[in-house]
Amino acid sequence: MVRQFSSSSVRGALVRPPIQVSGTEGRYATALYSAGTKTKTLETVEKELITLQGTLNKGPRIAEFLRDPSRSRSSKKVVIEKLCKTELKLSDMVTQLFAVMAENGRANSIPAVLGSFEKIMAAHRGEIAGSVVTAKALSPAEHKELLATLNGFLEKGMTLQLTTEVDPSLIGGMKITIGDKFVDMSMATKIKTYTDLIKQTV
Repeated sequence: MVRQFSSSSVRGALVRPPIQVSGTEGRYATALYSAGTKTKTLETVEKELITLQGTLNKGPRIAEFLRDPSRSRSSKKVVIEKLCKTELKLSDMVTQLFAVMAENGRANSIPAVLGSFEKIMAAHRGEIAGSVVTAKALSPAEHKELLATLNGFLEKGMTLQLTTEVDPSLIGGMKITIGDKFVDMSMATKIKTYTDLIKQTV
């Protein structure tokens, strides 16, 4: 895939993204990041992918068509090229990437590639995703204190994009995820751990 895409969009070694995204979708997203970096069109590429994502969200039929295994690769390529180049007026580079994906039988992975590229660009801007799950909603003061504490663990120049969620089943405490790091401080997990220990001793 990288060879096919790079033959006309970008030459030489790939530019490594700030984070590594695994899987097939990660390889495609990395190739696009590299091409956008070398041509100094990274922000433009990001805007185009946001436009494409919005179109796929509004038109589920297109997404269903791309996922349909009974549809030929050539027909999917035609649909992708028409959508990207004719209807959305996206750049040749972006159009080519997704056309190559269709040719390689990977059209169903396009939404995943869009998500992977979004993660890469967030890291490119110094943003890191984080989430906190608590048994009950945090007060504004608690949220502010928690955010200040978590920011203290970030590297210089990084910005935390924090989301919160309420899950009463935790009973108390919280679960925290920052990037690829996860900490479970919920009361429900502690109770389960202690219960399992008691069962092992009786």
